[in-house]
Amino acid sequence: MLVGELYLESIYLEQCSLTYYLYHLLAEQKISLNDDIDQIALEQANHQKVAEMIQTNHLGIRKLGIYSLKRNAKEFVFIYAYGEEEAIEFFTKTFRDAPLNCHEYPLDFELARGNGVISFREMKKEFDDFPVVAGYFMRME
Repeated sequence: MLVGELYLESIYLEQCSLTYYLYHLLAEQKISLNDDIDQIALEQANHQKVAEMIQTNHLGIRKLGIYSLKRNAKEFVFIYAYGEEEAIEFFTKTFRDAPLNCHEYPLDFELARGNGVISFREMKKEFDDFPVVAGYFMRME
């Protein structure tokens, strides 16, 4: 795999730290997009500079997550948001009640929909604005 492919994949998968390290090493010309990933030596990076870029969000990366918020003993709401606090706030505004709890799910988690399965990562492409309710789950007992 080439550095350029890994860089694009890290952006797509929202792997913030890896994206910033690759960006830094590319900017410092310590690697190129056409290098094999075996040539990446993260110890060549200025860790302080990378940390500052992450802290200031130099690249404007906002990690979108999927959160399960419990409405009651049987009902759960899935919300795409840019953090747990935003998910809880959106839930509270939308349902005029606080959730009982909030848990982040992996975007690669697959669920049944219709006659097939879909991951939360794929489903997120169906929405343009965030935060947003992605769906509901009712536990049967």
